[in-house]
Amino acid sequence: MRQTLAAALITGLHLVCAAHTTATPPTPTATHSQGVPASSPTPAPTSATAASRALQALFDEAWDAESRAQPEWATARGDLRFNDRLADRSPAALAARDALARDLLARAQRVDASQLNDTDRTSLALFIQRQQQEVALQALAGWRTLTLGTLGGAQSALAGLARNVPVATEAQVRQWLARLAAYPARVDQEIAILRQGLSLGWVTARPVLVRAMAQVEAQLPDDPARSPIHEPFLRLGAGLDATTKASLQAQGLAALREQVYPAQRKLLAVLRDELLPKAPESGSLSGYPGGDKAYEALILRHVTLPLAAGDIHAIGLREVARLRTEMDKVRVEAGFDGDLAAFKKFLYSEPRFFNQSGEELLDGYRAIAKRIDPELPKLFAQLPRAPYGIRGMPAYTGEGAADNYNGPSLDGGTAGWFNANVIAYKRRPKWAMETLVAHETVPGHHLQIARQVELGDLPAFRRQAQYSVFSEGWALYAETLGPQLGLFRDPYTRFGHLQAQMFRAARLVVDTGIHALGWSRERAIAYMIEQTGHEAGFMTAEVDRYYAQPGQALSYMMGKLKMLELRSRAEAALGPRFDLRRFHNALLDQGAMPLPLLDQRMQAWITQEKARP
Repeated sequence: MRQTLAAALITGLHLVCAAHTTATPPTPTATHSQGVPASSPTPAPTSATAASRALQALFDEAWDAESRAQPEWATARGDLRFNDRLADRSPAALAARDALARDLLARAQRVDASQLNDTDRTSLALFIQRQQQEVALQALAGWRTLTLGTLGGAQSALAGLARNVPVATEAQVRQWLARLAAYPARVDQEIAILRQGLSLGWVTARPVLVRAMAQVEAQLPDDPARSPIHEPFLRLGAGLDATTKASLQAQGLAALREQVYPAQRKLLAVLRDELLPKAPESGSLSGYPGGDKAYEALILRHVTLPLAAGDIHAIGLREVARLRTEMDKVRVEAGFDGDLAAFKKFLYSEPRFFNQSGEELLDGYRAIAKRIDPELPKLFAQLPRAPYGIRGMPAYTGEGAADNYNGPSLDGGTAGWFNANVIAYKRRPKWAMETLVAHETVPGHHLQIARQVELGDLPAFRRQAQYSVFSEGWALYAETLGPQLGLFRDPYTRFGHLQAQMFRAARLVVDTGIHALGWSRERAIAYMIEQTGHEAGFMTAEVDRYYAQPGQALSYMMGKLKMLELRSRAEAALGPRFDLRRFHNALLDQGAMPLPLLDQRMQAWITQEKARP
């Protein structure tokens, strides 16, 4: 199935684009930018062709349907039309979404690409690939019922939404109240999905389930005013008078007590009494009915290349060996007499390497970001305008939760956010902070995602496109730019950078190990600890994350390796004409995309650069 599915998805890209990949280079189309353009844009036609207009109508139809089907997602990107509702996850609604995906795919495949300009051809290829993925996953009925996770999932979706929901006006607050009122029905739908999985032999693994249950419990403090779901009522708009605020806040507390809390306790009871007794100790997909085929499909989804698990495992072992050699060189440079294992233990035990509070950790991250920001024009021809901030993660996510990033909305109404795990400050050494900031903010996630959001000439779905192998690959590649931005000036921060790279290399070994090669949870945790030096609590949470999100952890290193390959190819082909600033913007200014299509587009850029006066 892997080869058949891979052929379908990858061929879908080539059929639409292969005849046109060298004719026109990638075009930077940002509406908000700084600096000089990375390449000369292709002149836009004076009026859209009939084919282009029809294609855009198809895109708009799909975009609007997705917004209606996932109103929480619409809120996050600044579309507030459906702010009074939650997603309908009933069997009828899910079947309708599946049918729409099949219909959209069939209609897109009938489009005559020869009638389109270069940008539209690329958009069509991406749209087809996206719908192919959705249709392919429809065959994985069991996998689709695993809706609980370690970093997020059905158990924490409402609390996550609470951080983003607007409550500036009374109308907006009442929309949030309507969502709280709708939550019990939404929980009933989720319980039905979990029970369907139970009947199919697909139950969330015990380690993941235990973490999900803890997250539910943490959202239910005795005082509802301390619940993360109550947070919007603490930041009501300044334009609301005191009487109105007090009334809305009282209604909010009543909604939590009477609607949200009972629904959450009902969900918790199902997790504890029905799922936990049937939960497998191992979350390996190989242990589920048809799980091997699911893993093959998920590898393709997250890596976008038709690679077998064994191939990726071998790449991981190669990278781990290379990085161990580099880490040992830093140990020698630091003048440490013991071996590499002892050096790692020293770095995690020396008090001077740790902050004393969560606030000190946040201050340190922010100081690093301020040092990076003015250096960015050295490496980029254009930069995004959207700002970013650094904030603490909600406590209910737990000490083991990984730091992460939320991008700005399409309407420009919200900034990007680096969400730092401040309650785990004792586990976040200072020497690891620089590379983490580079990954999550600039030149990593924020620069790439904010830039993509601002590519105003692209259809909305491309400005919001999420390909883990591109975004995470870029962020890991961005870490390697640290020395050019004034980072990693001492052996300890250099070790921190190498450790972060090793962390992603070891994931290639462990993710494939547990889902395809028979590794136990204990073996996976021990391997991660040995290779990275991270403490056991964090590595245990990470391995449980790989059970919850099979294949996603592969995207980081696989994407980074591809981007390094593209850079080496461009440097070799262009010689002294190679401009790193232009290369970076050419890589980013098409938005996120699968690696095969990225390869084609960057080859086209190289061809254009050769011809540039």
